[in-house]
Amino acid sequence: MLDLIDEFVNIVSGFLWTYIVIALLILAGLFFTIKTDFVQIRYLGEAIRVLKHGVVGHKTKGKEISSFQAFCISTASRVGTGNIAGIAIAITMGGPGSIFWMWIIAIIGSATGFIESTLAQIYKVPYPEGGYHGGPAYYIKNALKQPLVACIFAILISITFALTYNSVQSNTITNAVVKVFNLNQYFNGYENIITGLILCVLTSMVIFGGARRIAKVSTVLVPVMAMIYLLISLVIFIMNINAVPDMIAIIFHDAFEPQAAVSGGFAGAIMVGIKRGLFSNEAGEGSVPNAAACATTSHPVKQGLIQGFGVFVDTLIICSASAVIVLLSGQYEIGGEVTGINLIQNSLSTQLGAWSEYFMTFTITLFAFSSIIGNYYYGEINIGFLTNNNNIMTIFRIMVVMMVFFGAYASLSLVWDIADLFMALLTITNLYAIIRLSKDAFLALKDYREQKSLGIKEPVFKANTLPDKDAIAAWGNEGKYLKEHEDEQKLRSINNS
Repeated sequence: MLDLIDEFVNIVSGFLWTYIVIALLILAGLFFTIKTDFVQIRYLGEAIRVLKHGVVGHKTKGKEISSFQAFCISTASRVGTGNIAGIAIAITMGGPGSIFWMWIIAIIGSATGFIESTLAQIYKVPYPEGGYHGGPAYYIKNALKQPLVACIFAILISITFALTYNSVQSNTITNAVVKVFNLNQYFNGYENIITGLILCVLTSMVIFGGARRIAKVSTVLVPVMAMIYLLISLVIFIMNINAVPDMIAIIFHDAFEPQAAVSGGFAGAIMVGIKRGLFSNEAGEGSVPNAAACATTSHPVKQGLIQGFGVFVDTLIICSASAVIVLLSGQYEIGGEVTGINLIQNSLSTQLGAWSEYFMTFTITLFAFSSIIGNYYYGEINIGFLTNNNNIMTIFRIMVVMMVFFGAYASLSLVWDIADLFMALLTITNLYAIIRLSKDAFLALKDYREQKSLGIKEPVFKANTLPDKDAIAAWGNEGKYLKEHEDEQKLRSINNS
């Protein structure tokens, strides 16, 4: 039965990616890059400055969060399975050349990330008690005036992140733990089920309101473990410095002339690289804007620049570190059976010794579990967009736990194929919206540039900067919006508490 589902999902996903998604991602990214005069390159220094200012120059109050905190929320969700296991899968399926296309989609996609996060900031919605929320569902409903499409997006992102992506995370944790501790010799074929049940208990403890310390601890440990992971990749890079030129050469060579074992040849290498790059950095997918909208900042462009920079950090740094580990170890085989997190474990073990397998298992477990929490958050706020019914939210949480168990039990290929399918549907919906609304982001960028040219160090945005200021719920219009939606806001506040 699962094989039939996998085959069907593969056919539909293959069609969407081959004929629609890749073309849309590239064309939209190029369009945004040109229209913004290469904002992701020209304003890279400004993005870093604004990010640093969010750390030390902005104090929040009440439920407000700073630009830097919003960046950390989105990064904690992005840094996970896609950065590690996903890169190993890309190399075994698409060859070393897939890494090149992963880099390309990151550079282009950074402009897309800028646009969607700027729009999320423009159309964010205030809470009565302070702070903001928002995302694609809100700018589709309020700016595009298409509530049905907004509901479709909210449903898709809830399914994609809280359900399908979380099955990927639990699958990766299970594979890593089962392998390194050799659990099959103790549980006689039930090791995946037992590991899955444990993950279900931990997930339930977090999403049903108890043991919040697990979430807090993971948000502290994940950045630390990410830095250690980058340090380890640097050590392997230095250890194999003589092989680095060959590694770079094969990445560029195979990007245009893939090895025969690569399924689909040249097109296959491109597709795999773009899929895994998007799964990791999420540019254009519509997830990061949910976090970007929460930030309290003086201008929407600031958060757009920060989140665009986040695409670089995620793909050009962390994903490249995984590529270094796999390619320099020489343990990979295109089309081989050993892939994903198990290939990363093998690669580290041959370079640094058996202890590194245990370190990698601990690291990926932290990364993946923090992503489960972050992915659930994206689902929760979009279910909240659809309804205030607490019973529906409870059912949704139960479904999240069930998908965590499904991911632990299902095959590696099935959970990734399902994730690819919903990722395609979600990306198409969001790209449709941000292409239609991109003129508003362009006007916001123009306003930011003009203020900077006048010597204003920290530009300030006002709702009347855009033609349709009535669609804007913040930036001077907070009082009007809260008055018009007083009953709705009270109900949301009660449910959130």
